[in-house]
Formats: sequence, structure tokens, C-alpha cells
Amino acid sequence: MTDTPYVLRADDDGVTTLTLNRPQARNALSQGMLEALRAALAEIAADASVQVLIIAGSGPAFCAGHDLKELRAGNYAPDYVDALFAACAEVMQAIVDLPKPVIARVHGVATAAGAQLVASADLAFAADDARFATPGVNIGLFCSTPMVALSRNLTRKHAMQMLLSGDLIDADTAFRFGLINEVVPAAELEQRTLAFARQIAGKSPLTLAIGKEAFYRQAELSLADAYAYTSQVMAKNLQAEDAKEGIDAFLGKRQPVWCGR
Repeated sequence: MTDTPYVLRADDDGVTTLTLNRPQARNALSQGMLEALRAALAEIAADASVQVLIIAGSGPAFCAGHDLKELRAGNYAPDYVDALFAACAEVMQAIVDLPKPVIARVHGVATAAGAQLVASADLAFAADDARFATPGVNIGLFCSTPMVALSRNLTRKHAMQMLLSGDLIDADTAFRFGLINEVVPAAELEQRTLAFARQIAGKSPLTLAIGKEAFYRQAELSLADAYAYTSQVMAKNLQAEDAKEGIDAFLGKRQPVWCGR
């Protein structure tokens, strides 16, 4: 146990940053870290003042995945392992389900469940010296749960390349594979990520929530079902006060004033 918080929260005019805070362990996702993340995400989901969430890491790395020392100390007990992976899956799903955009701000390494965290975020900005890998195959433990998020972001062959080789890839390769949105000079990473977060935070929060939910739901549907579903979403969205305000503002050549309804 430790008095040091596993996750640090900072709020800045609609943009909240959660910083993983186990720098000595390269922010490995221990039981405590996962529980702290789960609680923080639940709090942010209910906080109307938060428009956009940034997830970052303290120290030399973004996140090195699961805590292998903790796994070994737990003697790989089935009940403990089941609970750990279920908690990780819950956190990743909570990121996808969060009704606010989530941006991963990546520096150092993001490996195994750390790469899963990047892939689970809606957007990802990475320093030009960042590195990514799903190296479980190298230690006899295939990155099966990280595979879920990776296979929904990368092409199948690129995902399999990472999963089967376990090799570190650089930020430019991660960009080419589709794992991250932008490669930024390390000294500019925080500023660039915050600037983009603020740009998103200027949109209607209701519209962002509607759009994010619809994006992930339609992606799992057939083409015909996706169009049927999103047509209903747009028709319902059009009845919102923010949509009417946005259209009036556009036609009137003025800035919209969002009410979140």
C-alpha cells in the first residue's frame, strides 16, 4: 500500500488530465492502478464540467502494461488473475463508453496493456521518441486482451505484425499503422495535445456524446444496419436545442452558444 495516489487529476477549463502515477514501475497497471482508473473514469463520466479527457503518464514512460512483478507475487492464482484481467477490460470499456472524447498523450514506451490503453482511447498523440509494442509473445503470454483494442484500430496484418513479433515500433510506424493520430516533437507534446483537446472542448457536449456513442455502435453493425441506426441518431440529434442553435449560428454567421441539451 502507498499514500501516493495512483492517478493524478488536473482540470483546466473543460479539459481534464488523468496522469498515471507509478513512475518507478513505468506506470504498470497494477490492481491499485486499475481500481484508481476505474473510479476516476466513473467520476469524470458524471462530471458535466469535463468536456475532454487526456490520459498521460508520469516519469519516463506512458505505461508498460500489466505489473509482472505483482502477477508473480500473486503466484498466478486463477481467481486473482481472472479479477485482474476483468478489471483491465472494465477500464478499457469505460474509456470507450465515456460520453466524452478521450485522448492518450504518449511518451516513452506504451507496451502490452499500455498499447491497449492507447488503442482504447478515441485519439492519441505521441512524442517523436515514443515506442509501442505488444511483447507478450516474447515471454510466453500472448497479448490477447490488448489484441481486442489493436485489432479495432489497425489493419489486421499490422495488428498481427505487432502481436506475433513483439517488436517495438517507433512513433512514425505507429502513425502509419493507425495506432496514433499525430507524431509531435517531445518538447511540444503537452502543448499540442492540450490545444487539440481545447478545440474539441469548444463543441457541444451533447453532440460529442451522441457522436462518440454512435461511432462505436455503428462500427459493429452491417452496412445496412449502420445506416439505419445512424439515420435515427441524426434525426433525434436534430431535435436537440444545441443542433438548432448550431444551425442558427451558422446561418447567422455567429458563434454558437451551447446549452448541452
